[in-house]
Amino acid sequence: MSNFERKFGKYAIKNISLMLIMCYGVGYLIKMVNPAFLLFLTLNPYAILHGQIWRIFTWIVVPPDSSNLFLVLIMLYFYYSLGTSLENTWGTYRYNVYLLSGMLFTVIGSFLLMGYCYLAQGNTIALLGQKNFFDYLSMYFSTYYINMSIFLAFAATFPDVMVLVMFFIPVKVKVLGIIYGVLLAADFLQGDVYSRFAMAASLFNFLVFWLWGRNRVRVSPKQMRRRQEFRRDVRRNTGATKHKCAICGRTEQDGDDLEFRFCSKCEGNYEYCQEHLYTHQHVKSH
Repeated sequence: MSNFERKFGKYAIKNISLMLIMCYGVGYLIKMVNPAFLLFLTLNPYAILHGQIWRIFTWIVVPPDSSNLFLVLIMLYFYYSLGTSLENTWGTYRYNVYLLSGMLFTVIGSFLLMGYCYLAQGNTIALLGQKNFFDYLSMYFSTYYINMSIFLAFAATFPDVMVLVMFFIPVKVKVLGIIYGVLLAADFLQGDVYSRFAMAASLFNFLVFWLWGRNRVRVSPKQMRRRQEFRRDVRRNTGATKHKCAICGRTEQDGDDLEFRFCSKCEGNYEYCQEHLYTHQHVKSH
């Protein structure tokens, strides 16, 4: 556990994925009732500097574009499931940092793009007018790439999980992650300077995670499930046994020849039987 987590971990928002989905729901409702009102909520750095501070936060309400209600509901449930799995695996604090840093980088990216436009496209801004130009520019920044960063993080953390494409085609999530990564790279190379700024800013949190943190949180679904079952058993049967393997759950009652050891490389009190002592993935707190 880092010093920052010790100090600020208590402020982490539990079930933050549900809050994000609720924001999307509000955004879709506004879009159906009065879509023009969404323009007053977008991430417009020019408007923010002219007093519309709420836009720093309200752009999260602007949902990814979709006109199909069924697909919208499927998308909301899908990203809620991914986010919840990541929060349960990483911990509430780390998932908060990942998600909120993506939003922060997006805000910073919008201001950097505004600075670039003033330096490189001053004539275009003067021709269209500052307000109209940056209203148009704000539409490039949305939660689409934030959602994509959640999916990519899930694919990196649980690469062997199977998902059903079109509800019946089983595919490993790492395969989908690679496909989406290739598509994102193609969009980046083929897009204009505005979309490149938006994409780079929104996905920068995943780049940081991939370079520095992926090996610390990558676990298999079976191992995660066994850990959760082990912790539940410990809480339910405290004192029933002296030793229990964190992987297979065996205790000294399952065999007189079983030996148990604590792993010095795992962060926490994790005990393993002789079969899993040297084959398990080490548990790291960060």
